[in-house]
Amino acid sequence: MKFVMSYSCGKDSTLALYKLIEAGNEPVGLLVMVNEELDRSWFHGADYKLLDKFSKALDIPLILCPSKGEEYHIAFEKGLAEAKKRGAEIAGFGDIDIENNRQWCEARCENAGIKAEFPLWQQGRSAVVKEIIDKGFCCIIKSVNNQLLPKELLGKALSDETAEVMAAHGIDLCGENGEYHTIAVDGPVFKQKLEFDLGEIMDFGSRSVIEIR
Repeated sequence: MKFVMSYSCGKDSTLALYKLIEAGNEPVGLLVMVNEELDRSWFHGADYKLLDKFSKALDIPLILCPSKGEEYHIAFEKGLAEAKKRGAEIAGFGDIDIENNRQWCEARCENAGIKAEFPLWQQGRSAVVKEIIDKGFCCIIKSVNNQLLPKELLGKALSDETAEVMAAHGIDLCGENGEYHTIAVDGPVFKQKLEFDLGEIMDFGSRSVIEIR
């Protein structure tokens, strides 16, 4: 079946994308929500140039959905409608176990007349991280909660070693509570490695972010 992937550029949505393709489905687009005021993707902060790199590295066209916070759901449904025009019958999501998030996604899909799929659902957070590492995905740690994790993790790849550091700090390994965010740059779903440079580390009080461009 043809599908659109709700894509954040992070580890979970990248693994979900991989699983949907492995199951024989064909991607018609990466639906990316963009913060209209910052010109960067919501939550993972990828700018338009980096998003274009993702599209080329994955060989999947973008469906960009700029929005401000208050009309986020409307913009998302417009993106689903565009995907449906391209032939998508299902929309893929990287959610693992947060029921409210799943319900939100299902409501958007119901309004757009498309089926929601959750290939990582209830697989276990630590198991998802292990699979990402074991399958050879390269996911760069882009941001950390300064109260929970050391800034030294920024710019490093998610690996057995960095996961051990996270475990030693007692966080959820999948970062589902915002402990950290990643940007996926390589792995079995990529047609070519995403070329990137690491920029400066920016401190926003409770959170630190490294520029990836």
